[in-house]
Amino acid sequence: MGLLDFLGLGSKSESVQDFVNKGAVIIDVRTVGEFREGHIKGSKNIPLDTINGKLNDIKKLDRPVIVCCRSGMRSAQAASILKSVGIEVINGGGWQSLESQL
Repeated sequence: MGLLDFLGLGSKSESVQDFVNKGAVIIDVRTVGEFREGHIKGSKNIPLDTINGKLNDIKKLDRPVIVCCRSGMRSAQAASILKSVGIEVINGGGWQSLESQL
C-alpha cells in the first residue's frame, strides 16, 4: 500500500458510483459550521474529531460509506479509521467535487 492509497487518494478498485449503486451513505467529516455552509443533500455530518465515538453507530447503518470533507485530507483520515474497524469505505474527497460525481 502506497502513501496515496493510505490517504485514500490512490487508485480505487471501486468508484464512487459503485458505492452509490450499493446504497452507500455519505458522511461529511467537516465541522458543524462548515456543514451548515453547504453540503451534499442527504449526507450525514459526523465531524472527524468525533468519528471514533460514532464507530458503532456507523457500523449499525450496515451500508458502505463514502466520506468527504473540504479538500479530501480529513476524509482520508476518516476513511483510514473506518477501514481499520472493518467498515467498507471510500474517500470521496472534497464535498463539492464529490457532489459533481453524483
